[in-house]
Amino acid sequence: MTIELRNIPFSPPDITDPEIEEVIRTMKSGWITTGPRTKELERKIAKYIGVNKAACLNSATASMELTLRILGIGPGDEVITSAYTYTASASIIEHVGAKIILVDTAPNSFEMDYSKLADAITDKTKAIIPVDIAGKMCDYDAIYKIVDSKKSLFKPNSEIQSLFNRVIIMADAAHAFGAERKGKRCGQVADFTCFSFHAVKNLTTAEGGAVVWRNDRGLDDEWVYNQFMLYSLHGQSKDALAKNQKGAWEYDIVYPGYKCNMTDIMASIGLVQLERYEELLKKRKEIVNTYDKALLPLGIQSLQHFGEDFSSTAHLYLVRIPNTSEEKRNEIILKMADVGIACNVHYMPLPMFTAYKNLGFDIKDFPNAFNQYENLITLPLHTLLSNDDVEYVIESFKNIIKLN
Repeated sequence: MTIELRNIPFSPPDITDPEIEEVIRTMKSGWITTGPRTKELERKIAKYIGVNKAACLNSATASMELTLRILGIGPGDEVITSAYTYTASASIIEHVGAKIILVDTAPNSFEMDYSKLADAITDKTKAIIPVDIAGKMCDYDAIYKIVDSKKSLFKPNSEIQSLFNRVIIMADAAHAFGAERKGKRCGQVADFTCFSFHAVKNLTTAEGGAVVWRNDRGLDDEWVYNQFMLYSLHGQSKDALAKNQKGAWEYDIVYPGYKCNMTDIMASIGLVQLERYEELLKKRKEIVNTYDKALLPLGIQSLQHFGEDFSSTAHLYLVRIPNTSEEKRNEIILKMADVGIACNVHYMPLPMFTAYKNLGFDIKDFPNAFNQYENLITLPLHTLLSNDDVEYVIESFKNIIKLN
């Protein structure tokens, strides 16, 4: 029997009529840049996470970079992140002039090797950027314990660093909006947490991101929020919404800042996506459970998305095929494409890229990260997949790996 080929994209955005209608309302309102809808999205994100404030920006990358800048991190400092991540987790360190310190993953894990993390902390370390890959929160208890054990090494060089008086933990939670661990939602655990709302993310604003921070660190929420607004809009003391008030044209430039604000058009998409989000997460969980039930008995390894005390956002379905080389893995991806299924790899470890080789990194120093990558395939996981689509992916994948 011939099976009809399907066309299954990797991760299309789930946009419905309500998102489109809200964008139209925004465009007809006459206010399309940062304005009332962006501020409303910030309020709703903060409420959803359970924090006092959120700052919406144009990307998770901007959120992370501006956080480092507001913390006063720059030349002469070191910032630690994982070797197994997307470039944004590390490139922002380079952008602010600090030194990138990469840590290998633990064996058979997508998380940093926490014993090596401890060894990587020096008197120059100012921040650690854990990566909540695929939407699963890292072991922040372990990270905080390590940071506290190295507290005597910390040398603050800004007022906000002195407030923490230890290495600051900034989560790259680009995948993890809505994840939970030990009864706390992502955004309540790390000192600062940065999210992505890019087109391929679970919740999208086309492009976009947000940053939140814990409420129990002694931070002045209004001051921190205003710093993000200043840094993201040229260092201008008033945004366009404030300047639009009667007679309020005058403003100051208090810092030579950047341009990475979110617009109301982007926020209008996010407002509707947030209303739909719990249903979107439920659908993703169902797909993960279907994949797990069909593939794990075959000996295929997958990141565990759900457990007794944690729940990921099911952003990516990462599978590792035992005893498969990098070359064979690539052949499988091509064969999946031949039957209409788009797959991906998350990620090539950073030391494999030219930019990081030029910075002196060598993949030979990160063997566990390479082992994770070598036989890994990311299968399609998104809310536009029908049950039949999921079964088609499963059966196609099973047939192809049998032949390899």
